Formats: sequence, C-alpha cells, structure tokens
Amino acid sequence: MVVVSERQFYIDPSRCIGCNACVQACAECDTHPGVSMIHLEQVQRADTVQTTPVICMHCDEPACAVVCPADAIKKTPDGVVQSSLKTRCIGCTNCLFACPFGVPKYDVEVDQMMKCDMCYDRTSIGLKPMCATVCPSGALFYGTPEELAAERSGTPINEFIFGDKKITTKVHLMMPQGAKRLVVKPDAVVRRSDLLTAVRQVER
Repeated sequence: MVVVSERQFYIDPSRCIGCNACVQACAECDTHPGVSMIHLEQVQRADTVQTTPVICMHCDEPACAVVCPADAIKKTPDGVVQSSLKTRCIGCTNCLFACPFGVPKYDVEVDQMMKCDMCYDRTSIGLKPMCATVCPSGALFYGTPEELAAERSGTPINEFIFGDKKITTKVHLMMPQGAKRLVVKPDAVVRRSDLLTAVRQVER
C-alpha cells in the first residue's frame, strides 16, 4: 500500500515574477468576493523590481490570536489560522502589530481584520488554494513533499527565529539546500537577497 503524504503550502520568493495573478485570484474567492487577502511586497523598491507574495504563514502558536481581546481569531484542528470572526472582531488592530510576518490587514470599510485563511473552503475538501492554482512560476506551490522534491531544489523550512522567539509555521518557505531555519536579524539592512543570503542568516 502506497502512503500518500499530506499536501502542504510552500512559498518560493525567488520564483515570484510580480504578475499579481495570485492577488487577483484571491479576490475571486467565494467567501470574500472582490477583496484579496494576500498582497505582493516590493523588496527594496529603489534597487530592484523583485517582489514576493505575502500570505499567512499559519503559525503553530499564532500571536495574532493570542493578543486578540475578543477571541475573534480561531485556529482549525488541522492548523489553519482563520480570519477574524465578523461578529467578534472589534477592530483594535492588536493582531496587526503582533504578527511577525506582517500579514493581517485592517479593512476600515467593514471595521474588521481580514487575512489569508489558506482558502479553507477549498483546501479542507482537497482543492488547491486559489493563489497556488494560478501562479505561473511556482512561487506559490501546494502539494506533497514528494511532488515538491521532484520539481525543484532547495530546502523547505518552517522555523523562524525573531530575537529570542522561535516560531514554527504550517506554511513552508523555500531556502537554499541544507537550511534548517531562518534567523531574522532586527538590525540588518533589508536588501533583495534577504531570503537567500547572509543578511538574514541561515543556520545549517
């Protein structure tokens, strides 16, 4: 009997071509039509046209949920951190400042925090997230570890060090071969090679 690995979500910033297909596809989701829960980040705009997709990393211990005074942010049994519940969110924006990845966004028009929930209406029934479905370069990839290894080199990591805080996530970031974690240096100058070289040091 062949055991099939669970599908996982991977981000590979080095493959992002800035086409915005993921952003547009997210806005077509039935649960939030017309509103994209993800965005593209411009990396050192003055020096490069490099972009990277920003989606929720779905932390194992989500800081956004911990600091929410209204208990509006829930985590599913399979590890997906959902967007805030409209009936509970009070628009305090605590989650915006608590998230180390800068993911949650406050929507003034609806007075609510909204963020990527990994297209839970799709992934919970075996479908790919909208963004990963349309990404032409594979910067966003949803599949098994075996499928990932067959298509590209590099090592997926889901451990991040921010100061003295270790954060593990459901979503994986593609790093150079052999990497184990990403250590973020708070005093580092941000450059386009952040995710690939020594500005954010990779411990091997």
